[in-house]
Amino acid sequence: MKDVIGKLIEQAIEQMKTAGKLPADIAPRIQVTHTKEKSHGDLATNVAMMMAKGAGKPPREVAQLLVDELANTPEIERAEIAGPGFINFFLAQDAQTQIIDSILKQGADFGRNNDGQGQKVQVEFVSANPTGPLHVGHGRGAAVGDCICRLLENSGWDVTREFYYNDAGQQINNLALSVQARCKGFGPADTDNWPADGYQGEYIKDVANDYMAGKSVVAEDKQVTGAADADNLEAIKEFAVAYLRREQDLDLKAFEVNFDVFFLESSLYEEGKVEEAVQRMIDNGYTYEKDGALWLKTTEFGDDKDRVMRKTDGGYTYFVPDVAYHLNKWQRGFKKVINEQGSDHHSTITRVRAGIQALNLDVPKGFPDYVLHQMVTVMRDGEEVKISKRAGGYVTLRDLIDEVGCDATRYFLAARRAESQLTFDINLATSQKSENPVYYIQYAHARVCSAFNKLAEKAQTHDAENGKKHHHLLTMDHETQLMERMSQYPDLVASAARNHEPHLVAHYLRDLANDLHSYNHLGKEDPTKRWIVEGNKDLTDARLNLISSTRQVIANGLNLLGVSAPESM
Repeated sequence: MKDVIGKLIEQAIEQMKTAGKLPADIAPRIQVTHTKEKSHGDLATNVAMMMAKGAGKPPREVAQLLVDELANTPEIERAEIAGPGFINFFLAQDAQTQIIDSILKQGADFGRNNDGQGQKVQVEFVSANPTGPLHVGHGRGAAVGDCICRLLENSGWDVTREFYYNDAGQQINNLALSVQARCKGFGPADTDNWPADGYQGEYIKDVANDYMAGKSVVAEDKQVTGAADADNLEAIKEFAVAYLRREQDLDLKAFEVNFDVFFLESSLYEEGKVEEAVQRMIDNGYTYEKDGALWLKTTEFGDDKDRVMRKTDGGYTYFVPDVAYHLNKWQRGFKKVINEQGSDHHSTITRVRAGIQALNLDVPKGFPDYVLHQMVTVMRDGEEVKISKRAGGYVTLRDLIDEVGCDATRYFLAARRAESQLTFDINLATSQKSENPVYYIQYAHARVCSAFNKLAEKAQTHDAENGKKHHHLLTMDHETQLMERMSQYPDLVASAARNHEPHLVAHYLRDLANDLHSYNHLGKEDPTKRWIVEGNKDLTDARLNLISSTRQVIANGLNLLGVSAPESM
């Protein structure tokens, strides 16, 4: 109805211009929004205040002219002027019920938009070092990143999901040395033979055992076979990286997260991409030599001090391959890039963006976009859970999936604003009570399915077309509340996509589920308020249309979160 009211306002303004009530050159940007309080109507606009200066009249006077022009409009029951010149619209009952028709007609497409217009966008997320199992922080990145992708696809973007493997650097050497020590029979307790920065989880022993047994692993169609040679560090490194990449991929599949591209940091060095990017920055005049190191003039792009690019030992600092990686993204045609990463990456944002600008690319301001998530604390019985038997020092994503299930894990990890710290309460996530939001939402969907099953058990049918003819019977406050809530869904989803905020969908679904459960509760004491009213098929068909459309919106929203919509619970 927002678009309908917007068109009516536009037509009214044109009529007022023709009648000489407004200047002919006035052309306001019409904005119609949902009100936050029911007492303020269903929709509101500030267009009168936008036109006041050009019209040479006080905002409230302009608002009154517009209200008068819109009088007798069938879609509007009444319009009221509020504050300095806002206009609040109270929709006619027939206009309110149009949302049901729209949802039933559009089905799974309800809430879709074309903001992206088919443009390409790359979303990089998770991007864990292949040195161990995915921890719960990676899980939050996976949930938030995948939900952002789903929202963007819902908004007409051509989305590429990408995982960047940091398979180069000292952490990979530490992994190889740790596995080698295990291959030789040493453990973390053998301080004389264990690497200083070695990885201590039980999974290192699993890697070593499979390597020595000559087993094969496949990572991205590349088969790597163990050499049973504890002295061949390069072979151990290759096997360990492939082994752990496969393990991470299996965890992500269990989390129902899939990627289109797996990109290796090592390829940037092997293909000369890092050198290419560095040389380009040198040629563009944004570097200088000092104290035997190569520096980037990041202060020219807003940094508080210049940064070392190439150290005195010839190695590059960690942000340099990131700049080369983003040059590669740009060369692949991605004009919009979103990086979902942990909050520990905050300090790299300015440096990476400075490096990209030093490449003299025609990138948009703020390229790439960043969504940074805060840490996750896992609790059980009021106590923090810190240790995973397999990982040794942290809670793994697989730990949570195995304990609470994929649906609850995904919902809880995406249900808070990414930049807020998150407490994951295992007791709450496994509870089958209304306090558990994912259970509460899924139960709302299942409850509607159950109502239709009961109808079939009574050998009765639902006539949706008959229901459409009698939507005017849906006059109870709980019914209008459901319609109002559902009418907000498209705008909310579009906003969540634009701002990369999937938690908005999670919160919305909780509110919609609450509206539905409250509506159902009415019938427990008053048979005339049940969804299926004995002896009144017209009202029953209308109410079944209402709850069917509610079920559809819940299913659509859960799909954006990657959570299932069960038909029974």
